[in-house]
Amino acid sequence: MEAERKELMERREGDEMIRMTLCGGQVRVMMCETTAMVQRAADIHNATPVCTAAMGRLMTATSMLSVMMKGERESVTVNIKGGGPMGTLTAVGDHGDIKVCADDPQVELPLRADGKLDVGGAIGKDGFMTVIKDLGLREPYIGQIELVSGELGIDFANYYTVSEQSPSLVALGVLVSGDAVLKAGGLLIQPLPGCPDEVIDQIELRSPMFADLSREMTFAPKEELLEDWFRGMDLQVLDRTPLRYHCSCSRHRMEKALISLGRRELNTIIDEDTGAELGCHFCHSKYAFSTADLRELLEKATRE
Repeated sequence: MEAERKELMERREGDEMIRMTLCGGQVRVMMCETTAMVQRAADIHNATPVCTAAMGRLMTATSMLSVMMKGERESVTVNIKGGGPMGTLTAVGDHGDIKVCADDPQVELPLRADGKLDVGGAIGKDGFMTVIKDLGLREPYIGQIELVSGELGIDFANYYTVSEQSPSLVALGVLVSGDAVLKAGGLLIQPLPGCPDEVIDQIELRSPMFADLSREMTFAPKEELLEDWFRGMDLQVLDRTPLRYHCSCSRHRMEKALISLGRRELNTIIDEDTGAELGCHFCHSKYAFSTADLRELLEKATRE
C-alpha cells in the first residue's frame, strides 16, 4: 500500500514545469507546480512545516535550473550552507526528476512576526549557495554566491543576476498546514538581452501579484493565473515538463561506493565481521551487505 501511495503522489496531476515567452520572445518565463513532490519530500524526511517549506522552495528553484539543462546526461546540484539550524541543504535535479535532503529536517522555529514560517531563520543567511552543473564534460561548472536572506527566492534571483548575468525575478512558495502540503510552486521571469525598458517596467509593476505565489495557486489554476498576470503581454506557451520526486540510488551504486573506499578499508570492515549497511540521504533506502558480500566486492576491487 505504501508503494502505491508513493506512485500516486508522483503522478498527481499538476506537478509540471511550464515554459513560456512574453512580448514576442523578449522575456523568458517559467512557472511550475511542485505540490506532490514537496509532499513526498516532507513524508520521506519526516520534516517539520518550516523545513518542508525550506526544502520545497529549494526543490522548486532547482527544478527550474534542471529543466534548462539540454543534454540527456546533464544534471544540476544546489548546496545551501547558511549557518542556520537545518545545516546544509542539498537538491539535485536531473531534468524533471528532483530530490532533496537536509542535515536536520526536524528543526522547529516559532513563526515570524507576520505569522509566516521562518524559512530564513531555519536556513540562515551567513553562508553560500553553490550551484554545480554537470554538463557531461571533464569538469563541472560551479557558481557560488553569498546568501542574501536565506528565504531563497531573493537568493536565486541574485544567483541568476551575478553568476549567469541574467537579471531575474524569482518567486517561490510552499503553503503548509501541519504535515500536509496544500500547494507549492515557483515562478521565474527573465528579460532577455535587448528587452526594452518599457517591458521590464511592466513586469516590475506586476511583481506584487506574485508575492504570495502558493496562496494564489490555491485559488485558481496555473493557466488562469498566467493569463491574469501577463494580460496584454503576448504570453506564448512553449512546452510542459512533468516533475516528480525521484531518487536514482541503487544497490549497484552503493557497491561502487564501497569499492571506492579502497582495499584497506574494506579489509577492516570484513575483519570486524559485522557487514555494512549504507543508507541514502535522499530517499532513506537502506542497502545491507554481509561479510560474504564484502569479500566479493574486495575481490572485484582487487581485479580492477
